Parts: sequence; C-alpha cells; structure tokens
Amino acid sequence: MTGPNPTVFLDGSTAEPLLPEARAAWLAAQDSGWGDPLRLHRPGRLAAQALDQARALVAAAVGARPDEVVFTGSGPQTAAAAIDGLALGRRRIGRTMITSAIEHSAVLAATAAAGEPIRVAVDPVGRIDLADWTATVSRPEVAAAVLQVANHEVGTLQPYAEAAEACRAAGVPLVLDATAALGRIELRDAGPWSILIGSAAAFGGPASVGFMIIRRGTRWRTPYPVDDYQDGRWPGPPDVPAIVAATVALRTWLDQPELGVRQHELINRLRAEVATLITDVDVAGDPERRVPHLLTFSVLYVDGETLTLELDRAGLAVASGSACSASAETPSHVLAAMGALTHGNLRIGLTRASTEADVDRLITALPPIVAGIRARLDAP
Repeated sequence: MTGPNPTVFLDGSTAEPLLPEARAAWLAAQDSGWGDPLRLHRPGRLAAQALDQARALVAAAVGARPDEVVFTGSGPQTAAAAIDGLALGRRRIGRTMITSAIEHSAVLAATAAAGEPIRVAVDPVGRIDLADWTATVSRPEVAAAVLQVANHEVGTLQPYAEAAEACRAAGVPLVLDATAALGRIELRDAGPWSILIGSAAAFGGPASVGFMIIRRGTRWRTPYPVDDYQDGRWPGPPDVPAIVAATVALRTWLDQPELGVRQHELINRLRAEVATLITDVDVAGDPERRVPHLLTFSVLYVDGETLTLELDRAGLAVASGSACSASAETPSHVLAAMGALTHGNLRIGLTRASTEADVDRLITALPPIVAGIRARLDAP
C-alpha cells in the first residue's frame, strides 16, 4: 500500500521484516561467500571463513562453543531435528517427551511423533509451575524435555534457567526454544540446556536460516542421512550468504539494546491504553516478565477475523487466531491453555521499525472499529 497512509506492519510475532543491514550483508556475501566451504580453493576458503565468523557470533550470544553451532533451516524443521535427534539418542531410556502446554505447534507435533508427550500446565499468565515441571521431568523413562524461553503469542518468559537445572538434576536433556527471545534478551546464562534452537526470521534475518546449538556430550543422533557438511549434523551445503545475513541481523539486535527498551515501553503503553479505551478486553500474558515486542489481547463480542480485516482496511497489519496457523478462525491453543479468551483476539508484534506514531495510529483506530463491529452485531 502506497501513498499518504501506508500500511503499518505490526505482525512481527512470527517474523521480522528483513533488516536493511541483513539485506546488504546478504548481497555482499553473494560475491565472496558463494563457494563450497569444504573446498580448499580461495572461494571455498572465503565461504568457510564466513561460516566460522558466523558460528562465533551465535556462540557468543548464547554462551556456547563455536563448534556446537549448527546452521539449519526453518523454525519447524529445526525443532523437529532437535527433538527427533534426542529421541534417537535416548531411545534406550524411554519415549516420554515433556513440554509445556503452550509450546509452538511444531514442537507439540514433533514431540507427539517422536514419543509419548506429557504437557505441563501453565498458570493464567502462561508460566509453568516449577515444582510441577520438576516432578514431571523426574519421572522414569523420560527421553527429553522441550521448553520455550518466551511464548511466541503472549510473550511471557518461562523460568527457563531453573527448569534447565531441574532437567540436569533428573538427567534429562532439555531443548530450549529461544525463537521468540534470541537477540531480545540476555541468554548467555540460560542454564544447563542441552540443545538451544532459534530462527533468524524472528529478528529480521532470512526465514531459511535456523540455529541448533548442540552442547558437547548431548546424546543426539542425526535423524536424516549424513553427509560431510557441518560434521553431519545438517544435510547439504550451507547457504553461506543467507547465514551471513542471519548473523548480521542478530548482531544488529545485540549491538542495539535500546531497541528492546523502546519496544518494551511501547507495549506497556498499548497494554494500558487498550484496557482503558475499550470495554471488555482481556489482556494476556505477564505484564513484566516478558519479551519486549509481543502483546495479545482479546476483545469480547468481536470476531477476530473481522477485527483484523477492518484494521487492515485502516492500514494496520495485525494478527489474530493461533500464531501457528494462517487462519484467524483457528483458536489459539496458547490462550486456551492459559484459560484466557480465545475469541476476538489480536496479536501485536512490534518490529525494529515500529514507532510511537505507529502505536498512536493503532490506539486511534481500534476503539471506533471495535464499536462499529459491536454495533453491527448488536452486542451488549
């Protein structure tokens, strides 16, 4: 949409638009990083050097070793690989897979396919009870556990470091899903996790690049045919230019913590204004212990799809329904597990480019749009 009233993109909960710095790095790497990193000629050495630098940056961001970093594909592919590999490595121990009830649908599907899942309940703000988690991972025949650092819909932070300690005490490997948190919060002291996963799309890198950091000593076995690339931990030659772009995007966030501070303030304002200006609104998630850029709220007596379309006509791109589905008609399993309203929900995901003026525009547009929809439905 062009002209005096362009679309304001506020759907950064799943993917951040490609950062300009990442785009420039991607194009530059097409000239110097296109070679096969296993080859000894100059193009191959340049590609291998770029990969080494990329691994070092990711490792430093999460407190790992560079040789533990594996560059993967999309977020769901990465989650499945981490879970399937642990299921193979731990198959003599058991088949039980522990997760929270509000993990991404890709994680829930992968754990169900790999073994026998147990879902740990969450409280009304979306946080697990640590005692319940500890008791559950201490059961016999537990192959692995998976826990997100922060929820991808409501933003609530889990007690992930304490949960990792509980897993270590029980001798259970933990996959820490940092997709919504990598680049947003400090993760170098995230506890004794076994595998950490993330996706570059979440912070403005190419959607084709994911991260799987496998700690030394973890009993993970490759769930796909092995080749010579990345020590056989991910098949096929790596897309070096895309990986360079992904790590430049990550470095951009790490080098500019003020961006997260600004987003936190904008979300705080949205939380307060929405609850004040619109009646019968349920704002979800923890107001304090959360990642800075996400907000979900439900508006009673309003259909989420209709609300999303009306806001789109007003030049505001937001999301509704489940973050794991393209359909606004799909209820959010996250909100349902929290006991929150699943009908008429909106999900806001600020991007690096989001401004106070963008938030002003949403705050101005939302109340009359809600009132209009309610009037048409003759809602109370």
